[in-house]
Amino acid sequence: MAKEQGRKVVASNKKARHDYLIEDTFEAGLVLMGTEVKSLREGRASLIDGYAAWRGDELWLEGVHIPEYVNGNWTNHTPRRRRKLLLHRDELSKIMRKSSETGHTIVPLQLYFKDGRAKVEIAIAKGKKQYDKRHALRERQDTRDTQRALSQARRASGEGR
Repeated sequence: MAKEQGRKVVASNKKARHDYLIEDTFEAGLVLMGTEVKSLREGRASLIDGYAAWRGDELWLEGVHIPEYVNGNWTNHTPRRRRKLLLHRDELSKIMRKSSETGHTIVPLQLYFKDGRAKVEIAIAKGKKQYDKRHALRERQDTRDTQRALSQARRASGEGR
């Protein structure tokens, strides 16, 4: 059997980029049970309520839902159990320093397989205010309208043919 190559995204947290201002991202490994890996390979996971929290000097992923493996038996895992994140010591100290600042939190952005190993992309983020969210939506809509107007102008002048 050939080793899996590349990056296969299992779940992404699109709402995190809307609700938080992302300051820094890190790639972390996960300590998983066998049935969790099988469930992830089927593409089943949800990062919606996920966050990372400190337990002593270790970083743990909490609130991430990985459903039970369909063909599992009594060895099946608990869907919302706490999972340890694997990072280098210098990365952990950098995350601890930044997350201790007021208003900062650690949120998971993506859960994926990289060369056959389960990884999670976590971010140090600061919560956005409601008016920041509205401003970002307005900017996105304005750029969409501008692109649409440019493409219609190109088609009208005959450049698009």
